Amino acid sequence: MVLNTGLNKTSLTALPPLSLYIHFPWCEKKCPYCDFNSHQIKEGAGAKSGFDEERYINALIADLETELPRIWGRQVHSIFIGGGTPSLLSAEGMDRLLSAIRARINLEPDAEITMEANPGSVETEKFAGFAKAGINRVSLGIQSFQDQQLKALGRIHNGAEAKRAIEIALQHFKSVNLDLMFGLPMQTLEDAKRDVETALSFKTPHLSFYNLTLEPNTYFASFPPKLPNEEVIDAIFEQNLELLSNAGYKRYEVSAYAKAGMECKHNLNYWRFGDYIGIGAGAHGKISFPDKITRQVRERHPETYMNSMESKGNALVESKDVPAADLPFEFMLNALRLTDGVATNTFTERTGLPLSVIGKGLDEATKKGLLDSNPALLKGTTQGLRYLNNLQEIFLG
Repeated sequence: MVLNTGLNKTSLTALPPLSLYIHFPWCEKKCPYCDFNSHQIKEGAGAKSGFDEERYINALIADLETELPRIWGRQVHSIFIGGGTPSLLSAEGMDRLLSAIRARINLEPDAEITMEANPGSVETEKFAGFAKAGINRVSLGIQSFQDQQLKALGRIHNGAEAKRAIEIALQHFKSVNLDLMFGLPMQTLEDAKRDVETALSFKTPHLSFYNLTLEPNTYFASFPPKLPNEEVIDAIFEQNLELLSNAGYKRYEVSAYAKAGMECKHNLNYWRFGDYIGIGAGAHGKISFPDKITRQVRERHPETYMNSMESKGNALVESKDVPAADLPFEFMLNALRLTDGVATNTFTERTGLPLSVIGKGLDEATKKGLLDSNPALLKGTTQGLRYLNNLQEIFLG
């Protein structure tokens, strides 16, 4: 399906927007469903908090410096600090990190700077310090407001702590996102409705809803809980969609809902096949050049990552040019997650390849009713969004 064009025969007419992702690899407790690169903190690891904050921040700053020659002259539009649980950092550590970043990169003056936080690690004074350091958007991992569900998910907070964390966050940050899950162990339609209505009562500008899936190499994969059947999960999803729509939230991505103008700029850049520097343990990065697109991966374990930065001056385990044959699928994998899709000409702008390389796939997806027939857009239909994996696989090659 994909023409063997080769990147040496293509070129990007303009470089895409650039973001910065920072990975914080520690958490207080590893959740049984989590397949992210997170490591449970151990007391006595060199710091009162259970991790060596100063050493890790030093490694992050050094890591960023290795990327500067690759992004020289480009402006960074957003920062996302994910994990793990970045809110375990001290406010002083966060201020030091963000100050070092500002001193080294051309950061847009009103850049969106997001930090993920666990409701169990939220403190009023600490959040005030994060806001003062420059964090202006917080994503809270609520998952549910019901104690029995939180216990089943292995979360360290309860429903009351979740509500208090939201109240504190709303006092300090311009934008707050709530992460919620559905299809939880033994969850009923009414359980799910209570969670959504509780979330809506706080009127945060952004909500994310994820269907709990049993990912490989997790505790739940080895010891699966009893989950609702597909019929119940579909009913919960449709109920969520109606409740959120009635409350003024637009579903702009498969799992993301926002009030007008409050979409996550950082994630939009991912889905539109933008560029991002990735620093920290296990971080991935994508940087475009006029004649190629590159990807990097860092050492996954925090100790190995820090040792590598200290001994070698970098922590790369992989750095490669992306083959032209891989770019169409990578682009469509991301862009088709957006409910409004992307302008068709974005494909050539972001991949450096002619639209003809996916012509056969576009025809097939349109005929199957999975892709909108508007030639100016690459956009999934309602059915295409529902069966997104099937739509994306058409462009696999």
